[in-house]
Amino acid sequence: MTRMTGGRALVEMLTRHGVDTLFALPGVQNDALFVALYDAGEAIRVIHPRHEQAAAYMAFGYARASGKVGAYAVVPGPGLLNTTAALATAYATNAPVLCISGQIPSNLIGRGFGLLHEVPDQLAILRGLTKWAERINHPSETGNLVNEAFRQLGQGRPRPVALEMPLDIMALEGEVALPAVAPPSPPPPPDPELIAQAAKLLAGARQPMIYVGTGCADSSAELLAVAEMLQAPVVTYTGGKGILSDRHYLAQNLLAGHDLWRTTDVVLAVGTRFNQPQTRWGLDADIKVIRIDLDPVEITRIARPTIGIVADAREALAALGTALAGKEHASRRDELDALKSKTMARLEETLGPQCEYLAAIRAELPDDGIYVEDLTQVGYVGRLAFPVYRPRTYIHSGYQGTLGFSYATALGAKVARPDVPVVSISGDGGFMYNVQELSTAALHGIDVVAIVFADGAYGNVRRMQKNDYGNRLIGVDLLNPNFPKMADSYGIAGVRAQSPEILRRELAAALKRRGPTLIEVPVGEMPDPWPTLMMPRVRGR
Repeated sequence: MTRMTGGRALVEMLTRHGVDTLFALPGVQNDALFVALYDAGEAIRVIHPRHEQAAAYMAFGYARASGKVGAYAVVPGPGLLNTTAALATAYATNAPVLCISGQIPSNLIGRGFGLLHEVPDQLAILRGLTKWAERINHPSETGNLVNEAFRQLGQGRPRPVALEMPLDIMALEGEVALPAVAPPSPPPPPDPELIAQAAKLLAGARQPMIYVGTGCADSSAELLAVAEMLQAPVVTYTGGKGILSDRHYLAQNLLAGHDLWRTTDVVLAVGTRFNQPQTRWGLDADIKVIRIDLDPVEITRIARPTIGIVADAREALAALGTALAGKEHASRRDELDALKSKTMARLEETLGPQCEYLAAIRAELPDDGIYVEDLTQVGYVGRLAFPVYRPRTYIHSGYQGTLGFSYATALGAKVARPDVPVVSISGDGGFMYNVQELSTAALHGIDVVAIVFADGAYGNVRRMQKNDYGNRLIGVDLLNPNFPKMADSYGIAGVRAQSPEILRRELAAALKRRGPTLIEVPVGEMPDPWPTLMMPRVRGR
């Protein structure tokens, strides 16, 4: 038993679980927590952004870039509500994010007195956006509830979790016994019988395919071994990019995967929702589907597969590789090299301006550099045309499509991986959602390169209003600041690049200098990416 406040107990348990960075904004409901953080010295680095939304996105970027838990802390009510888009993004992309929220006094929760930052049933809001959420009602509960939060983060499908602690409980001092850290239970082992059935089906396939997502991020070697035995193209969209290096002929983007789907007879889907092939490309009786996923619900969510294996991707792929030994298929290198060339040529022909800018970025960003895409014309095309060579180096917002998330997320990724370059790709509309975090980058020395493609509009919506709604333009044109001057006002290098060649030169210079950089790229209307990205049904009804 040690005498401590609830805030100190919370900080002590975070450090025991390996949390060394907290993205946080102070406020009266979190005073006792910040006192404990101050007293903890260098045990936890506190990075304070200018907006709660950024705190949560930074935790999200930290988690996506490192695979470790990203943690943030905010005041209740509007402070917490400002973070909900980031929580939804973490949920959509299976990111292990820990939200810590303050609360009004414990004896007044739910009574509707109209206290500062009071909202009806905050815990219900958190439970609707996370895998698990709970309230710490006394300092003595802190240890077990933090252990449970990390068990939820580390067991099964990764998703965000949340803890709230009322301000009086944070400040309440008493004798507290903190339990030892409780590690999560290991994942279920792959069923040997199902592995044998899957191996038999794949070994006999004429045109096998592998489709991977975020759940396969730590299984690169095992994935490569299985793919090479089968000579199966590995198709990815956003979640799986870089798990198999795009330099390998078996690595194919979604556009190539759509072409291959017409003749695929067996597909192995690992750690992925497998959404587009099932809902858009079509299924029929001639295609057999094998699913590997930690989440048994996901395996049958859209359609029941031929074989469903609930297991960790790495363990299941290793077992599958063993079962497939000696059953190697003939090389498809020439075929798949040709498909990759054909696909890239099609992208360059239809979406040339975006492809040129993406090529300039890729030419200067090292293989291990992290690319964070926002919802912008260049970002959309990057989902198909930007080669990725390492896991966890391509960060996206998944199906949430949270405009404006990129810059703050990139800051968190850089904090997690200070040893590698990090580039944020935004439009002028999205960048202004978190433009205030230029201050955070400068204050904390977070050397992210922000590339802002500025067309003076919400370009995607503007084009739709123009083409699909008779040029009824409303609410889409933007008045921008002088971005380089804005950067300069924070002591950040700010430049303008009017072409892909100049962008490449300025990015090379930015990656060599110390400190953050903002590169504005003035652009006009770009070719519509959606006829290429939205692929039609090619099988079934």
